[in-house]
Amino acid sequence: MEETKITPAIQSNITNDLAGIKGWLILVAIGVVVAPFRLITFMLNTYPDLFTSGTWQSLTSQFGEFYNPFWAPLLISEMLFNAVFIIASMYLILLFFKKKVEFPKWYIGIAVSSLLFIIVDAFAIRLVIPDAPIFDKETNMEVIRGVITVVIWVPYMLISERVKATFVN
Repeated sequence: MEETKITPAIQSNITNDLAGIKGWLILVAIGVVVAPFRLITFMLNTYPDLFTSGTWQSLTSQFGEFYNPFWAPLLISEMLFNAVFIIASMYLILLFFKKKVEFPKWYIGIAVSSLLFIIVDAFAIRLVIPDAPIFDKETNMEVIRGVITVVIWVPYMLISERVKATFVN
């Protein structure tokens, strides 16, 4: 049986066919573009009401009805982490559409750290509200979304020939 040789010209054609935002990368593109807007929507639906409804004072003031000294650091850290994730997600969009070689590493870093943040935050809330379940319905959905992202898309970023051929700048 003859062995087929792949010449540099053939290899270049194969690489060119794989390069570009096609195939499964279209799903990645949708996720990358939607992610910061999901976070912004979450923050706009959650945090302004926290401050305008009197909830912040109730949770963080020594004389508040539901005071716990850990509420303020927990809520502030949540807001800061979410703001950092929004900025990182916007940067990820830039890396994606400029097809930067750094994109897969940033994608993996954001995916893994987002999942870890959700889990750590759930346990931190449990320290503040001992009777609350660690994973409520909303948290479970976010954990599942994070696990799916990490289990499917992280390996894709690491082994996909299309990813290697696309993110070269």
